[in-house]
Amino acid sequence: MKGYIIAFVVALVAAFVLTPATIHVVQKLHYGQYIRQDGPKSHLVKRGTPTLGGAAIILSVLLGWGAAALYRYCSRGTVPSCASLLTLFCMAGFGLIGFIDDFLKVRKKRNLGLTIHAKLVGQFIISTAYAVLSLILPTHSRFHVARLAISWVETPVINLDFAGKAAGIVLFVVWVNSLMTAWTNAINLTDGLDGLAAGSSTFAFAGFAVIAFWESYHLAASHAEGFQYTSSDPQDMALIALATVAACLGFLWYNANPAEIFMGDTGSLALGGLFAALSVNLHVELLAIVLGGLFVMETMSDVIQISAFRLFHKRVFRMAPLHHHFELLGWKETRVVVRFWMMELGFTVVAVILFYMDWLVKSGQLR
Repeated sequence: MKGYIIAFVVALVAAFVLTPATIHVVQKLHYGQYIRQDGPKSHLVKRGTPTLGGAAIILSVLLGWGAAALYRYCSRGTVPSCASLLTLFCMAGFGLIGFIDDFLKVRKKRNLGLTIHAKLVGQFIISTAYAVLSLILPTHSRFHVARLAISWVETPVINLDFAGKAAGIVLFVVWVNSLMTAWTNAINLTDGLDGLAAGSSTFAFAGFAVIAFWESYHLAASHAEGFQYTSSDPQDMALIALATVAACLGFLWYNANPAEIFMGDTGSLALGGLFAALSVNLHVELLAIVLGGLFVMETMSDVIQISAFRLFHKRVFRMAPLHHHFELLGWKETRVVVRFWMMELGFTVVAVILFYMDWLVKSGQLR
């Protein structure tokens, strides 16, 4: 329990220290955000707001988890699991892609950094490295290759248990790439209003923390019952999730409307990669669709808008992603953000309830 407290407190303090420090550095370098010209006109006043704030989130998570890992090693001799290191690798790797994108934007003084193809190549490299290493290293992925469980369904919806076979490895790599690409882009699309992505991520990763803590607490029981939810070290997953919650909260203090700093692609891609990695490590890939329900809504609104325009030359929404649609309906930015936070909180609560129901079913306590 002390490790959880350490991870949360250290990450929170780090975020409160590193975020204003990042603001100071970015302002000194004149690295301000460039606003898309086709977006809501009310956003043009945000031009020049410091960006690259995601770097503070990443460092805060690493410091929070590192402090807790050091405590666990000194008190019990527990070394960090391979699964946790790979999870943090995903966060840092995708954060690096986002950092390069943000840096090119401010250097070129335009709202376009890396090309789409360059981003996809970077995402493919990080995702493939994570997938391959998770099969080579002792992370339990070898025994649970894409075993996708959803709550209150007793058997896996999809089972790709081809561990050790070439076909299974390829399918697992493709599956992980799909998840990583989907979630990084989903949170990136959500990061369009002051505090929207940071606040929503706080709730989503809090849900992961609850799930990981439950898996850790009932580790022995889960093995006894024979259902395979647990990663190689769910405690480490809980520590990472809690550190992320704290980092997002600390960052949100400065990112809330009117934002003093934006997380940029550095933060949104890092959080997306971390979200996907946690879902894979905890074996709740399908449940994550509910847990990140708001991110799914934002993404689907963009897909629907593009598809409708290409097929029928008509727009379903006034502007996509979805938060811009409500802005153009006349909602104030703060109203949109708070109501979207409420929706994400609802999705998180539902996901945790579904997870608990599934545990009751698989443990034989609910029929």
